[in-house]
Amino acid sequence: MSVMKSFLVDQNGYYGEFGGAYIPEILHKCVEELRVTYKEVMCSEAFRKEYGQLLRDYAGRPSPLYPAKRLSGKYGCKIYLKREDLNHTGSHKINNAIGQILLARHMGKKRIIAETGAGQHGVATATVCALMGVECIVYMGKTDVERQHVNVEKMKMLGATVTPVTSGNMTLKDATNEAIRDWCCHPADTFYVIGSTVGPHPYPDMVSKLQSVISEEIKVQLMEQEGREYPDWLVACVGGGSNAAGTIYHYIDDMRVRIALAEAGGKGVDSGMTAATIQLGQTGIIHGARTYVIQNEDGQIEEPYSISAGLDYPGIGPMHANLAARKRATVLPINDDEAIAAAYELTKLEGIIPALESAHAIGALKKLSFKPEDVVVLTVSGRGDKDIETYLDL
Repeated sequence: MSVMKSFLVDQNGYYGEFGGAYIPEILHKCVEELRVTYKEVMCSEAFRKEYGQLLRDYAGRPSPLYPAKRLSGKYGCKIYLKREDLNHTGSHKINNAIGQILLARHMGKKRIIAETGAGQHGVATATVCALMGVECIVYMGKTDVERQHVNVEKMKMLGATVTPVTSGNMTLKDATNEAIRDWCCHPADTFYVIGSTVGPHPYPDMVSKLQSVISEEIKVQLMEQEGREYPDWLVACVGGGSNAAGTIYHYIDDMRVRIALAEAGGKGVDSGMTAATIQLGQTGIIHGARTYVIQNEDGQIEEPYSISAGLDYPGIGPMHANLAARKRATVLPINDDEAIAAAYELTKLEGIIPALESAHAIGALKKLSFKPEDVVVLTVSGRGDKDIETYLDL
């Protein structure tokens, strides 16, 4: 009888056929140094103590697991919201930023670079760099600089240098390209804090582990509220996939738990203006990993589109590509108008204004069928302050 392999990363940095490290020669030493170092450091007592203390006393964890009674009534099941929007800086991104910058400090790296789409990862990185007194450069597509200018001003206020990127669609993909170029030019003293479960190994695994505090807390909180550690469903939005990876990490091999991922349908999967990578993508290489990529018949990466800057990416983390390929997760494209309607629904039913990214997860509830006794945990990955102008413009 064959034993099912885990859905977590293997020793070579792959999730099934996805993952790996496809990088320019100049970065080989940096990535290899990180690969050799990250597990050892993250498992050390000193790291775990400092990381845990900062998550608690600085980021404000644990984040609540809130029983959403009115939303539950609407969908005929028991819905809990994992409130990552209540963390310091307003999203799950702080979990990863604290961990990676502690790791950078251990490795003696004095210069931090990051990419950002919605700006939440940029703000989280700038925040932790301010806390630890290190230089911070954030690359952000010019389109995103304009639609997320409040986050840009926050980053500047925190002392970061925000560099607008004017290539391509001027969004997250292009910001990532520029960050990688910078890293190639300054490999010795620079640590690249990637904001999601994308990039070359070990980044997808490292970010997943740092975000796994989310599912670690869900287990404890469900036991307190439901008398059992596991839900029937986990629901999260997915762009690169870090909040989703954190939500499912401790349940990924538990087949009692069903996983639903909401990706950005944009103006419709067949409209040519979409970021529904799992629906449309073909296997390719993007930003150092093999995964699903939206590409044309010549293998050129297509420009993605989403009303949500944080989901506006033509790839997907290799963990999630594997979950989709092996039918472990149900993946639902949620269009812009469905996400907006869902955001207003959550606001009016529960008094919680979600980030546009999280609104896609709320939008997935309509497309799933639940039994009355089902326990559903949905991660609200960020708060909607940054998106108020977008909401008001519609």
